[in-house]
Amino acid sequence: MKHRFYPIFIVFFAFVLVGCQNEEVMFTGETMGTTYHVKVIAGSLKRTSYLKEKIDNRLKEINLSMSIFTPDSEISKFNALRDTNKKFYISDDFMQVMTTAENLYGITQGAWDGTISPLVNLWGFGKDKREKQMPTQEEVVREFKKVGFHQIEISAKGKYLRKKNPEVTLNLGSIAKGYGVDQLSELIEKNGFKNYIVEIGGEIYASRLRPDGKPWRAGINTPKAEAGVREVYKVVSLENQALATSGDYRNFFQSGGYRYSHIIDPKTGFPIQNGVVSVSVIADNCTFADGLATALMVLGPEIGIPIVNNLKDVECLIIVQQSDGYLREFPSKGFKTEG
Repeated sequence: MKHRFYPIFIVFFAFVLVGCQNEEVMFTGETMGTTYHVKVIAGSLKRTSYLKEKIDNRLKEINLSMSIFTPDSEISKFNALRDTNKKFYISDDFMQVMTTAENLYGITQGAWDGTISPLVNLWGFGKDKREKQMPTQEEVVREFKKVGFHQIEISAKGKYLRKKNPEVTLNLGSIAKGYGVDQLSELIEKNGFKNYIVEIGGEIYASRLRPDGKPWRAGINTPKAEAGVREVYKVVSLENQALATSGDYRNFFQSGGYRYSHIIDPKTGFPIQNGVVSVSVIADNCTFADGLATALMVLGPEIGIPIVNNLKDVECLIIVQQSDGYLREFPSKGFKTEG
């Protein structure tokens, strides 16, 4: 699960307009416990005012499908289900995300797991707002039995889910914002706009080029707790690409001289202790990039970089904080920054 209130990216929206035929239009709002920003580049005579309503309506649909904070959402109803024989039929939105989730679970060897909420809650990082503290081993073992994405049957053909364990639940927060970005991008394309950038809570998709003919630019936040949310660590160029980042440097607690972050390893039930503080992923869609960034936090560079290097059109930057506080970078073979 990603920290919901601190956008990881600072998008560079400023640029030089070329001629009078390029008009930039910005839409902003709130969704998924964070904010969104959409910028479209339109001809001076192209109407854009109707887009705001369409954007907000589309985001409401996605929230009604996958928000665990909405009692009557699809995901909330699925989580309340106890019957392991019942087929739970789902919407196209839910199925698209679950298909990507299943792919991520396999590619990352279980490092991405959308059923990990019981452990996240146990450590005090969940929606129940319990005190952040180290649980007992017995508590971890108890909650661990409720975790495992393989305990959900996914039928793409039948468009349904089925629980194999009545206690298993879903939380798609680590990919839902990415899916929202992808869906807004699709909406904008269908309405005839080709050059645009979409951002939800720091997750981004940038289409084509800026009006000055150059790629869009996005900044990766400096991965330190004391850094301001607009403090830029690296800048990347994007063209028809998504960029997502996961970090553990703002949501953690300390106990007994150890630092415990909100990124939980699904295989151990404990917060990661590999020194990874930030992962940025570039891919052709934001849903996948969003989930993969979380998984690479768990995997670390030794396992994660080879996985990314074997994926087509996917790049990453893994940042590890060493014992002396120095930040060490581990880029995939094609990851490039401007500074």
